This record gives sequence, C-alpha cells and structure tokens, in this order.
Amino acid sequence: MNIGGREFDTDRHTYIMGILNVTPDSFYGASRFDHIDTAVKRACEMQKEGADIIDIGGESTRPGYTKISSEEEIARVVPVIEAIKKEIDLPISLDTYKADVARAGINAGADLINDIWGLKADKNMAGVIANGGVAVCIMHNRQDTDYVSFVDDVIDDLKESIEIAYKSGIKKEAVILDPGVGFAKDTEQNLQIIAELDRINELGFPTLLGVSRKSVIGNTLNIPAEERLAGTIALNMIGYFKKTAFLRVHDVKEHVQAVRMADEVYKYIS
Repeated sequence: MNIGGREFDTDRHTYIMGILNVTPDSFYGASRFDHIDTAVKRACEMQKEGADIIDIGGESTRPGYTKISSEEEIARVVPVIEAIKKEIDLPISLDTYKADVARAGINAGADLINDIWGLKADKNMAGVIANGGVAVCIMHNRQDTDYVSFVDDVIDDLKESIEIAYKSGIKKEAVILDPGVGFAKDTEQNLQIIAELDRINELGFPTLLGVSRKSVIGNTLNIPAEERLAGTIALNMIGYFKKTAFLRVHDVKEHVQAVRMADEVYKYIS
C-alpha cells in the first residue's frame, strides 16, 4: 500500500509506527511531547532509530481520559505536523476520531488517519478521509462489551467499518485494520484477540497491532507502564509471526532491532 508517497510491502514486511503524543496526560509519561520543539526532536530521533511512520496524537485515549474540543486538538496537532514535515521524510499518521481534526491534519500534511472508533464516532470522518486521498487505520471499538461470540463479533464490527469506508469512497488499498487491544475488551479478551490475529488477517487487509505498554501487560505481569517494554516486545513478536504489517510502539529502537532479528530467522522458515 502507499502511504504518503511511500510504498509499504505489507505482505512481506513488518513496519514500525512510532508513537508521538502531543498531550499532557497520556498514560505513559515518557511518550508525552506537548511542545513543538520537543515533539520535533523526538520525531527526528525516531526516524534515526528506524521508524517507518510517526503517529501523532493530540487527545489521550487512556482509560478515564478527559475529552477535549476539536479546536484544542487541532491547536495541538497541526503545528506539530507542519513542523515535523519540514524536518523529516516519513509518512505522518494522525490519531483522531473527529472529522474536523482529520481535515485540518490532512491539510497540514497528515498521510494517514488512525481512527480509534473505526469511522463510527463521526459520520463525516470517512468522507473527509476519502476526499483527502489518505490512508486510514480502522480500529475495532464499541460502546458496550456485550459480546455473543467475542472474535466473531469483533470481525463483524470491523466489517461494518469497512462498509462505511467503501460507501464513502475509501479504496480497499488505503485501509489498515487494528483489532483494538485495550478498547472495549477485558484482559482475557485482549490476549485472545492477539492470539487470533489470523482471523483479522483473513479479512484481506494489512493489520496494525497497538499493544505498547498497555494495561493488558500490566494486568498480566502486575507491573507499571515504565516496566512493560519486555512484555510489549513479546506481544509484538507474536504479531510479527502472525504477519502483522504495522507495530505501533513507544520504543522504536528496540522494536526495529527485534524485527530485524526476527527477519533473519524468518527467512529460514518462510
């Protein structure tokens, strides 16, 4: 697929998406860069560490997060996108579920919209993405956790989002799917959806896995976010061997090394 003028061979390679939170309240303190100069510095560092995409978020979506207005979110992300675009040559993803924020971000240079509500929170989102000609990451999420058959229901929810995308003119080759680890799922369900990533892959789209330092690791190992790097890499390597195309991570350098090491082994077994 093409993101921001760069070709991604999502059938044969796993790419690293570096997280850049321009928020004061993200759950992992070391990922907060809420000033333009520090955000640009971190983006440049991630490029040097081997990141393939930078994912910029202006509103924390941690459990119990405080919602902000579109105007405030735009004020946070647009200057950062513009500044980073002047300094590095990587595609930029914008993490937002609001159509007006997405429109402003695309105008500022965003190449991908990463929507945690899978195009369902804002009825105008899919149209903005289609008109902007950018890629989209559709994440699984829902308002309730009343699953009848958990994985089947996740897949059905994603199919609904895909249909919304198609009806608005988004092309198949512009779509990435994210199973939504940490969203509308308990710990066991988060582990199950990672174990069954093959089912998501069967839908025929590149997949993105976002587990970096999340509570599924903390709850399983009983450790704080600052100590979850090893658990993160373990889950992401499961994603790697299940053909996940993108890993969304805080710790770029370590994951670039992990993927390169796995690549060396995988060429003997593929």
